[in-house]
Amino acid sequence: MSNTDETTLYERVGGMEFFISLVDHFYAGVVGDEALWSLYPDQSDLVGAKHRLALFLGQYWGGPDTYNQERGHPKLRLRHMPFHVGPLERDRWLLHMATAIEATTTDAAIRAELTAYFVPAAEHLRNDTGLPISSSRPN
Repeated sequence: MSNTDETTLYERVGGMEFFISLVDHFYAGVVGDEALWSLYPDQSDLVGAKHRLALFLGQYWGGPDTYNQERGHPKLRLRHMPFHVGPLERDRWLLHMATAIEATTTDAAIRAELTAYFVPAAEHLRNDTGLPISSSRPN
């Protein structure tokens, strides 16, 4: 059995501090990205958004269930539905998350594990295909 089978990613990265750092790096990119920044209704205060994302990620990767205690079930798609998330927003989100991953760990296995989750998760949150809506119905 390998080390990755015996311990959670949360444990392997050193706990919550890793996810706080990851989220801080991620939001450093988001703040300067017009496509994403416009999705944040309260741009004057990212404390709550950072807190929620760090708790969610920590919990997802095997840490304490604080996110569920504070917010209930994640319902990620439902929580993101009020915001336009199309291909551009998905791709920009992934770019900033990839940059954050690169900044927070040099471990290739951890980078790969995080990326393997984030790519399909970002696609799952997409609520706009990016295709024009046709006003005519097919026969």
